[in-house]
Amino acid sequence: MKRSIFIFSSGELHRKENTLYFESEKEERKYIPVENTQEMFIFGEVTINKKLLDFLAQKEIILHFYNYYGYYTGSFYPREHYNSGFMILRQAEAYLNQNRRVSLAKKFVEGAILNMLKVLTYYNNRGKDLSSEIEGMENLKNKIQEFNSTEELMAVEGNCREYYYKGFDKIIDDQDFLFSLRTRQPPENRLNALISFGNSLLYTVVLSEIYKTHLDPRIGFLHTANFRRFSLNLDIAEVFKPIIVDRIIFTLLNKKMITKKDFLEDLGGIYLKENGQKVFVEQFDERLRTTLSDKGLGRAISYRSLIRRELYKLEKDLIGDKEYKPFVARW
Repeated sequence: MKRSIFIFSSGELHRKENTLYFESEKEERKYIPVENTQEMFIFGEVTINKKLLDFLAQKEIILHFYNYYGYYTGSFYPREHYNSGFMILRQAEAYLNQNRRVSLAKKFVEGAILNMLKVLTYYNNRGKDLSSEIEGMENLKNKIQEFNSTEELMAVEGNCREYYYKGFDKIIDDQDFLFSLRTRQPPENRLNALISFGNSLLYTVVLSEIYKTHLDPRIGFLHTANFRRFSLNLDIAEVFKPIIVDRIIFTLLNKKMITKKDFLEDLGGIYLKENGQKVFVEQFDERLRTTLSDKGLGRAISYRSLIRRELYKLEKDLIGDKEYKPFVARW
């Protein structure tokens, strides 16, 4: 099974013979088997060259870059080997057809809300009184079909998330991690910093999975395809944020794996320190490899494979084969 590689040290990454080789500033040397690598997350100050990029393109390995504060800055996205003019036309047609686009956007919003409700119901059944938040979200969910624009759908999802995030304080029950208000650039408290960091990891993983399909990441449906480099990965990530990112955050905080000492305040915001980032990505990587039973397939499937399957389901919808229905957790 191919792995995700996370590099936090500073140094030089280059091709050596027919594999990858990383030499850190601390003179630590490590071979990275190229045949076992599917993507690389670069957090440190890493030097690369054209020879390496040519090699990575041949091996279809994507590089995702993050800055000192854990912010995603961009990706080296090799030429798409599975590019399909037919699929790009189908995506564009669906995007330009208002009814078609809104119909797909509703599915992403519905999937996101249903999975948020699954998370709240899970903890509500374990002694956390989240009944008011669940009721508020249910009322909004039932109005999805009334809306006829992506702007309205984004708004209703945002309103649902307000209820959803109100439940975080009850689930976490830690004065060091009060939610207060969702803030992004920059995050203004520790919980927002965790959410932003986790979401950015998920966005890049979905991007990596899109690379292995015939879909074009630049054409989303819920998120507008404008001057933003990618938008389809944002659509798909909405469905999986609650059951991947948020569940990881609850585990990290409830088990005290990350505490307030793992954060720093700088440039008017709160950021996760390197040690905290390492703990998070370890849990994130483990979560993606975790399997769950799937009645439809008759076998276990990993969360990462679920993301790929979601993209295949979208492809089938776009070519008129089968209507797309978002993945909803069963627990």
